[in-house]
This record gives sequence, structure tokens and C-alpha cells, in this order.
Amino acid sequence: MPFKRLTTLANEAPDHWRDWVLAGLTPLLLLDLFIVAPLDAAHLLNVRPFRASLLTLLALGLLFLSRSVVPVLCLVLAIGLNAVALMLHLRGGAASVDILLEGLGRLLIAAVIIWVVGRAVISPGRITYHRVIGAVLLYLAIGLLFVGLYTLVDFILPGSFRGMAATDELPLPSDFVYFSFITLTTVGFGDVVPVNPIARSLCNVEAIIGQLYPATLLAYLISLDVAARKSLNSSVTPIPRIAYGRPFHSPPSFAGYPVLRGRGVMES
Repeated sequence: MPFKRLTTLANEAPDHWRDWVLAGLTPLLLLDLFIVAPLDAAHLLNVRPFRASLLTLLALGLLFLSRSVVPVLCLVLAIGLNAVALMLHLRGGAASVDILLEGLGRLLIAAVIIWVVGRAVISPGRITYHRVIGAVLLYLAIGLLFVGLYTLVDFILPGSFRGMAATDELPLPSDFVYFSFITLTTVGFGDVVPVNPIARSLCNVEAIIGQLYPATLLAYLISLDVAARKSLNSSVTPIPRIAYGRPFHSPPSFAGYPVLRGRGVMES
């Protein structure tokens, strides 16, 4: 079975490989959200094959991190949903089905990333550069999760947003990516406004997460690193400092040594 072989290979891989994979997943999602999606929205290039390659690399990276086939199976399901939605769109199928499948696919992809990467980032141990980059990936995945939620809300309740709408014109609607991240970062330009109570509630939740996530995660990572350093120091046998050729805890005694008295008079 190919999945079983990949899982065995992931279990036998060195830990520093997983650090590099964790850091490498971040530019993949950045490319998908902020380069591939706008190019596809503007119809400048046919980037759909490139996006399929990005999703494949993302699935392999998550398999490497999780050491389990469950996340990859979820990603395969998400890719399958997007593929079916694309086929329906090309054949002129119902637009509502396209939107539903794409929204579910985005939700599934974001949930898998949060599950796998979140466990890798907040696990005990020393905080490295790669884990910090993984925390950035987790932040991006939260924005992607709300992209799927906003798409489904506007699909179920049309007209939930003023300034954008869920349509089947884009494989990954750039408008929803834009709105999700300006809400997550609490920028709020005002060109897109939620008018439905459920949409407004989701915006409030995302804005709160966007404010609390950096400070809370930073404090947690610092506490993990401090705990790891203390554990490392406690496992090392301390070496006594040396003073005057003797241990520091046993200061030298001057008994028996000549002591100067007065003008150059030396007494024992």
C-alpha cells in the first residue's frame, strides 16, 4: 500500500527533516492565497495545474509532519471536492453545487492544516526558527478557514455581504480571501461589509482571534522555550567554579602563609 509505505518513511525520517518541511509549507500556502488566487481571479494565466501541484506538495508535507494517513486522506477528499466542482463548472453544471463543494474543500484543507501544524507548533520542546514559521502557517490557515465559512454562509444565505458574493466564477474566490484577511488583521477598509447577523458574528470571532492569537501564542512559545531550557540545564551535572586553584565552595585558607606586618615586616 503506498500510504503505508509513505507513513513508514515519515516515521523513520530524522526530526530535522520535519523542521524544514514545517517551514516549507508556509510559502506553499502563501503562493496559493496571494499569488495563484489573484492571477486566477484576473484570468491572466491558467494557474490551475500549478495549484494542483501546490496541493499535492501540501498533502505530502502534512503526511510527513503528522506521521499518519488520516490528514492526507482528508486532503485527498478536499482535492476531490475541488476537482468535481471544477468539472461541473467546465461542463456548465449548477453553480450552487460548485460553490458548495469549493467551500467544503477549503474548510477541510484549513482544518487539516490547523490540526497537523498546530500539534507540531505547540508541542513541548525548544522553540526553533522552523516552529516560528509554522506558527505563521497556522495563522494563514485560520484565515483560510474563514474563507470557507464565509463562502458557505453566503451560499446558504445569499446577500450576507455587501460588496462581494459567492459565485462559481473563481476556483478560489479572491474576494473572500481578501475579506478574510483584512478581518483577521482588523484592517477593515469598508469596501466589503457583512449585513447578515451570522456573517457579522463570524467576522467578530475572526477579529478576536486575529487580536489574541499573536500575543497568546508568543507567550506560550516563550514559556515552552523556558521550560525546555530549564529541563536541559537540570539534566547537566554542574561543574564547580575554580578559585585560586580550589573549588569555589571551599575558599583558600591563609593559615601558615606569611603575612605582611608594618613596613615590610613579615610574620608567619
